[in-house]
Amino acid sequence: MKILLSGTASDSHTWNLVYLRLFLQEQGHQVVGLGPCAPAELLLAGCLRHAPDAVVLSSVNGHGYRDGLAAVRRLRAEPALAGLPVVLGGKLGVAGHRQEADVARLTEAGCDAVLGEDLDALREFLAARARKEVPA
Repeated sequence: MKILLSGTASDSHTWNLVYLRLFLQEQGHQVVGLGPCAPAELLLAGCLRHAPDAVVLSSVNGHGYRDGLAAVRRLRAEPALAGLPVVLGGKLGVAGHRQEADVARLTEAGCDAVLGEDLDALREFLAARARKEVPA
């Protein structure tokens, strides 16, 4: 699968993106990286340009909920990207623990998965998507 990997708009961390890129490549995925601090418009442009099979957004700074919500809403407003799988992982808020109400709002806005820091869940999610792409 071709994965578009990006940090959220306010997240300047790069180590997590390097780690995720290596992890995804080890799983056999082609990775297109947008880098840190990618605003929703850059994410949209990257999706339209690269036509990925899925988007993986990462947040370390604790603003994943706010930034992720803006990003997924922008992607879902583009008809060509309505079915593009979007995964958000990392820290959603500064409280330090998962807020299920935030997860529900992200899912309602169009996020296909909100995974926190669970790489096994990311691997399983992408493997399930890859199986759906292969005709039986």
